[in-house]
Amino acid sequence: MKRVLSIQDISCLGKCSLTVALPVISAAGIETAILPTAVLSVHTWFKSFTFHDLTDEIAPVCRNWQEHQFDFDGISTGYLGSFRQIELVEQTFEMFKRDGMLKLVDPVIGDHGKFYVGFDPKFAKRMKKLCGKADVIVPNLTETAFMLDEEYRGSDYDETYILERLKRLSDFGCPNVVITGVSYEKGKHGVASWNAEKSEYTTYFAEEMPGTFHGTGDIFSAALFAGLISGQSMLQAQETAVDFTVESIRLTLQNPDHIPYGVEFERAIPLLLRKLGKI
Repeated sequence: MKRVLSIQDISCLGKCSLTVALPVISAAGIETAILPTAVLSVHTWFKSFTFHDLTDEIAPVCRNWQEHQFDFDGISTGYLGSFRQIELVEQTFEMFKRDGMLKLVDPVIGDHGKFYVGFDPKFAKRMKKLCGKADVIVPNLTETAFMLDEEYRGSDYDETYILERLKRLSDFGCPNVVITGVSYEKGKHGVASWNAEKSEYTTYFAEEMPGTFHGTGDIFSAALFAGLISGQSMLQAQETAVDFTVESIRLTLQNPDHIPYGVEFERAIPLLLRKLGKI
């Protein structure tokens, strides 16, 4: 069984970050270790929450794993709350570096044209350096604009614009770039990607779901990572991740009493396993 590591915060209730990554990647038949960067009672969609920073625990945990001679087939990262945490992730990449290890970075810094609370252009510039050390990055359109030091354009773009941004993001040093939340026609929503080593541009779109739901980026990232670790090509993994995310939203909308703070991804796990060829 392959073993991977997911580095991001734990929102104890809320269906995002590690409470998404752990069940999704584990369901794919992959042993999933976690390295929590912080513990929150609920995620920041809620008006109030508790927060406990775990930055000082990251290095000791990694050293202990080295003592036990653990290694990983892949490392993925999500929300990182400080410059110090980015630095520690880079150190973790080096500590467990080995041939074939996949490094995926989701540069979680903003959405809908705005930075998340606590982030600014300086943080985007630092996140750009971390992206340069990854094998795969999965920014949304807002994060793409901010890391390229551009104005966010909303839906005012075309395919040429997206392809140019994919190539510019790959210039950071990451060979595989996937921009999420892309749409070239009404009613279709998905991703566009660029493989710099093969000069290969691919897209995958599915039905656009109504509404906005918290945690869907984390669901996509976890499913994409699971697909790649399971041996799928980038295009196959994109299809898996998009279809799983869309199915999670679809099933949520079917429930008239669905929760407002996340999606019912648990009910979509059978589709994920079928897409991965596990059942």
